[in-house]
Amino acid sequence: MDYKKAGVDIEAGYRSVELMKEHVKSTMREEVLSNIGGFSGAFSLKRFMSMENPTLVSGTDGVGTKLKLAFLLDQHDTVGIDCVAMCVNDIACAGGEPLFFLDYIACGKNFPEKIAEIVSGVAEGCRQSGAALIGGETAEMPGFYPEDEYDLAGFAVGIVDEKDLITGKEIKAGDVLLGITSSGIHSNGFSLVRKVFPMEKEALNEYKEELGKTLGEALITPTRIYVGALKAVKEAGVTIKGCSHITGGGFYENIPRMLPEGVRAIVKKDSYEVPALFRLLAKEGNIEEKMMYNTYNMGIGMVLALDPADVTKAAEALKAAGETSYVIGSVTDGEKGVDLC
Repeated sequence: MDYKKAGVDIEAGYRSVELMKEHVKSTMREEVLSNIGGFSGAFSLKRFMSMENPTLVSGTDGVGTKLKLAFLLDQHDTVGIDCVAMCVNDIACAGGEPLFFLDYIACGKNFPEKIAEIVSGVAEGCRQSGAALIGGETAEMPGFYPEDEYDLAGFAVGIVDEKDLITGKEIKAGDVLLGITSSGIHSNGFSLVRKVFPMEKEALNEYKEELGKTLGEALITPTRIYVGALKAVKEAGVTIKGCSHITGGGFYENIPRMLPEGVRAIVKKDSYEVPALFRLLAKEGNIEEKMMYNTYNMGIGMVLALDPADVTKAAEALKAAGETSYVIGSVTDGEKGVDLC
């Protein structure tokens, strides 16, 4: 008996590392001090010592049951983007610049080419957000996961000068809510998605006129990364008072998270057109409107609270950065929470 006969192929692990090296190298920053394959990742903070009070911010998350879709479609090069996005968007939400990312892949059987494909997506997410992929782990766990399945999670660290932290404390009545569009369902609510749509290749490969693509293509579209968008707003001289990443819990859970006590957000549902994918999901699943807004981003992946005088400048900066935004509501005095009308 040996480890390979027990289900763990050490040689496949070595092969995976070799195949992913080119992807990892493409994410490197000058602050990275460690080499690929070491026991830990080292990152120098010397460049940030000019900050008044350099503050680390972090985020961790996974892809969730959207992975089931990747298994069915046998497409593994985009879920890594989702994994990075879910972490770095939270860091950007606090005003931070993502510095580095680590991933964790657990699988039933290590197929080196598949692992490299997953990591290629992680690397793409890191490139989009400016984070270095400085480490990770691939754990082969036979008997715990089916051979053709895996889980994917990650952890990111960023930095911000304490005075530039986005805390929401200064939000007040009269401020404006500016929503930045999403790329689709992102990486939340897929347990419900999988109950509504048939999770079969034939159904997923069916072209949907209203979507302009197949159902599978629409569903697996990776989460938009907003790091560059928020950086563009900041560089335009706009102070972002509050920022809400619309993830699991939709509008009802996430918008109040940026609000201080004594103010309430008012969101106008007709301020933008809800994308066709969400309308199709609600129709096919007979899902009531409030549940949709309580589960999904409904086409708005990030919400900024701004002084009214800064809205035009912020919208122009977002447009120049390739983003689409809409004024979706405002802030009023009241009990902390959100109303959709």
